[in-house]
This record gives sequence, structure tokens and C-alpha cells, in this order.
Amino acid sequence: MSANHQEVPAVLDMSQKPRVLSTLSGSLKSALSLSVLVIVAAFVLSYAFGSLGLQIVTLTLVQLAAVLAVSVYTGNTGAVSFGHAAMMAIGAYTAGILTMSAGVQATALPQLPQFLARHELSLSAALIWAALAGLVFGLVTGMPIRRMSGDAAAVATLAFLIITNVILIGAQPITRGSQTFYGVPRLTTFWVALIGAVVLIAIARIYRDLPSGLSVRASRDNDVAAASVGVDVHAARYRAWVLSAVMTSVAGALYGCFLGAFSPKDFYFDLTFGLLAMLIVGGMYTVSGAIAGTVFISFVVQVLRRLESGIDVGQLHIPGMFGLPLLGMAAAVLIIVWRRPAGLAGLREFSFFRPEAPPQPALAIPRPASTGAGESPGMLDIRQVRVQFGGLVAIDDVSFSVPASGVVGLIGPNGAGKTTLINVICGQLRATSGTVMLDGARIDRMPSASIARAGLARTVQNIRVFEKMTVLENIAAAALSTGCKLHEAREIAAAEMERLGLTEFHERLAGTLAYGPRRRLEIARALALKPKFLLLDEPAAGMNPRETEELFGVLTRIRSDFDLGIIVVEHDLHFIMRFCDRIVVVNKGQKIAEGTPQEVRQNPAVIEAYIGSRRHGAEKTADINQTTT
Repeated sequence: MSANHQEVPAVLDMSQKPRVLSTLSGSLKSALSLSVLVIVAAFVLSYAFGSLGLQIVTLTLVQLAAVLAVSVYTGNTGAVSFGHAAMMAIGAYTAGILTMSAGVQATALPQLPQFLARHELSLSAALIWAALAGLVFGLVTGMPIRRMSGDAAAVATLAFLIITNVILIGAQPITRGSQTFYGVPRLTTFWVALIGAVVLIAIARIYRDLPSGLSVRASRDNDVAAASVGVDVHAARYRAWVLSAVMTSVAGALYGCFLGAFSPKDFYFDLTFGLLAMLIVGGMYTVSGAIAGTVFISFVVQVLRRLESGIDVGQLHIPGMFGLPLLGMAAAVLIIVWRRPAGLAGLREFSFFRPEAPPQPALAIPRPASTGAGESPGMLDIRQVRVQFGGLVAIDDVSFSVPASGVVGLIGPNGAGKTTLINVICGQLRATSGTVMLDGARIDRMPSASIARAGLARTVQNIRVFEKMTVLENIAAAALSTGCKLHEAREIAAAEMERLGLTEFHERLAGTLAYGPRRRLEIARALALKPKFLLLDEPAAGMNPRETEELFGVLTRIRSDFDLGIIVVEHDLHFIMRFCDRIVVVNKGQKIAEGTPQEVRQNPAVIEAYIGSRRHGAEKTADINQTTT
């Protein structure tokens, strides 16, 4: 490794705090922009419609706080949650009991346990206890939830909602059961609701761009790809769930202290559907969407509530319809899902400020140091690996080694088992037998995220970028897996974007890139892991000759810049023969040849596998030589 790639970039002469604030400046500006919009709209509407408008705006602000809390989990993980109304109930009952006056409490809750009785706390103190109750709920329920995604997570959260409702009804000495829980002081005023909404806007918006938020959003877009760049998917989901539970319980406490009286049915399916309708209509992937959806649905509900009892238009009387607000919410959800799946706000966060320029690239990206004198060089050893699916043997006793700084090509006909072998090496598939060793340590029993952090980075044949994240965020999410700080991850991402010609796309969503830049993005993301070995699965697949030649130049520069071993799976033999030091050939799950490009080109078994057995050897050799020239 050259000296300039062994050095760690010098730390700038400034305190850590300003660097963190500078890194999050985009998030802070966006949070400020959203807060200003909410504050201005709240004041205008409350003064325009008098006391009734003030009540409606206050309720909308409380609902906004709840929707923001839901979005921290649902928006960042992509898993729809039906259980957040249960968390609101926990916060509401906690705050209600702790703020209730002793006289009312003695009448309404005569059997209340002594440790809960006669506290008469202020709202601020009650919110702290509600947050702690949400924290406990989140920590306990998050244990199973963190291992689930998609439909499984949705069903589990529905179970939490039902279980909580049954417990609330059954715990009559504490909750009055199914009867109305009354006597809660109405402490959630307009100002309290506004402050609560603004604080939760800031938390939700900043969280998205923190390391934890980047990790969980990467797992949302593609959990397999996230694990392959070192993201602990389960831990990322767990953190999002717990934070969301705390925020939701606080929102529930505000809601309970706004209503003054409530029962378990107020925190059941109707509230659940209302929160999800607001989130889906506005756009579940952004904080801006949570705000837009809450405002839109609140407006629709208020209008339809006026029409619910009927309306006179001139001489015409239009009869009322019970349940019209619920019907309006359902119609809005259907229309949005049909016509604009990303919601009213789309996939971008709103901000009054201009998009920021990309961060300055790191002066030198730290790489694993070369081994010292007397130490054995780094080595990736694949030893007698066998993969069997029932009676089908996909890989049969394959062994080979990749030295540090060496480039090994892995070739073979379609269905030969190349990608299966790469998946075993990277931990995405467990071998039936055999071992994979990295620098003398066994890694084939480790999770794929741990293998990535140990020094194995990969790309895949079917490109898996994080489509709803920007190019910069894609690479930074991988860099964070190395243990660096957020500002360092962004600097590493900037350096890799510059290296791969992606700087102009830094603010583009990865899903909007053309094929070539997407492939380069995947390679840049893998390099941000600071790997010891890079595994490329058909990097030139789907490329035209010009794009393939550009990719060859990029990989050649990477090989010269970094001291790392490379495994390349590729069907383009011309590409393989030029790029690789050694080539391993597999066919029908077995290794049939290994050697230099020239040796493999002349090997009869390779010729047989690629060309077939109908022509004579000289003709076969001529064919494969022509293919690789």
C-alpha cells in the first residue's frame, strides 16, 4: 500500500461540537423550515376562526405530534404499525393518573394502588413519566419486533394493540376498565401543543440523518444490501421502535390532557386508522409528509363533520350521512395510494434553504494497514465448501485462496454455482460443510453484517442500492459501519463519489440514477467499508461495450489505489482475462480448473465446459482464445 493510503487524515483544529452541527446543518435547516410553517399556520388558523378554531388547531397539533412519532418507526423502517395507538393509551393513562387531583382521584379511582395515588404532578413532570412508561414498553415489545419486517411486523403490532386494549379494560382499579376515565385536568393548551409539535418535528427530522436513522433507512430500502455493508439491521430497527414508543407515549399524554376524559375505545382502531391515514396521505417516508398529511386529513375531517348532519344548498337539502369523516379519510387514502404512492410531500424533505454542497472529501481514507515484517500476508481462504439443498448439491467441495492485493476471477457457465459461493463467503448463505477463513479467523458462521465489518465488501449482480436515499447517504451509511463519526463518514462518501465520478449526483435519490451510475454507486458504497477484500458479482452485467470499458478503467484505478484482494464473478471473458491474476473455474458446483489466464485459456476442461464436446480440441481452443482476445 502506498504511503498516502496508509495515513489517517489529520483531525482539523476545531472542536467536535461545531463539526457535528455542521454535518447536521441540512437537517437543522429543514427542521427549522418545517417548524416555521407549522407555527405560522397554527397562529393564522387559530386567530382566523376564534375559540373554535383554537380548539381545532390544538387538537391538530396534538395529532401531528402522534403522527410524527409513528413516522419515526413506520417511515424509517417501512413497516406499517397498528400498535402506536396502544402506546398513546399508555401515555394518556400515565399522565392522567399522575396529574389528577386527590379529591377526584378518590372518587373516580377508589381502588387505585397507593404507589400511584395522590401525586398531582405538573404536566411537564407527567410527560417525563409518560416517556419512561413508553421507554419500558418499547424496550420490551421491541425485542420481537426488531426481527420482523413488512407484513410480519404489521401483524405483531396489531397484536400489541389488541393485547393493550384488553389489559386496559381488565385493569379496572387503575383504568376504570371500559368506563370513561374522567377527572384528568385539561393541561394541553394551544401553547403546550405547539411546543410539543415543534420539539417532535426537530427530533424526527434530525433522527433521519443521524447514524441510527441512516442505518434503519438503509434496512428499509433493502435489508440484504444493508447487512452486506455492515448495518446491524435488527439493532437499527430496535432503536427506531424504542424512540418511536417514547415519542408516542408523550403524544398520548398530551392527547389525554387535551380530552380530559377518555376510555380504551378512544385508543383503538379508529385512532389507529386516523394516524395511518394522515401518514400515508402526506407521505410516510418524510417528516414533511407527516405534517402535510396531518393538516390535509384534519381539514377534510372538519369539513365532512359539518356535512355529517346534512346541509342546505339554496332550496335543496342534502341529507346527512353518519360516518362521513371516516369515509372521507378512507377515500383520501385510496386516491393517494392509487395516484401518488409517495404521498403529497413525496420523498424529499421541505426546506426554505438551498441544497447544500457536498462535503469536502477526506484527504486520505484510512485503510487496513499492511501487515508488518514477519507477519503473514492477509488471505481469504475458501476450504472444501459444500452447499446442499435437500438432494441438490449446489457447491461440491470447492477450495481456493485469494491473497491480499491479488485479483481472482470466478467464472463458469450459468448455474455453475458462482453466486451461491459468493453468498457463502459473505455470510448470506450458510454452507453445509467447509470453512471460510479471513486472515486466519473463521468467518463462515458470522452474520453477514459482522463479516462486512471484518473486511469483506461486495456488490451483487442485481444492483441493490438504497433507492429512497441520496447517493451521499448510500455511501455514508456504509462508511458508518466502520465505526467512524458522522462527519467522517460524509467525508469518506465525498471521496468515493469523487473517485467514481458521482459527485454531481450527491443529492439525487439513488433510485433515479441510470444503470451505469447505479453500478458505480454500489462499488463506491463497498469501498467506503474500507475492505480488505472486495467481491464483485458480475459488475459488467447489462453494460454496453463503452460502459464496460469505463468500468474496467475504474476497477483498474481501484486496484492501483488500494491494497485489497478482489474476487470478480463475470461472464465477460475478455474482461476477466485482462483484469485477473488468477482464475478459478467452476462447473456444476465443482471446481474444474485454477490458474493464470493463459493456463485457464488452454485447459481442456474449461474448453469443454464453455464450448461443448461436438468439435475437436483445436477448434475449441481457437474459439475460446478468440472470445478472450
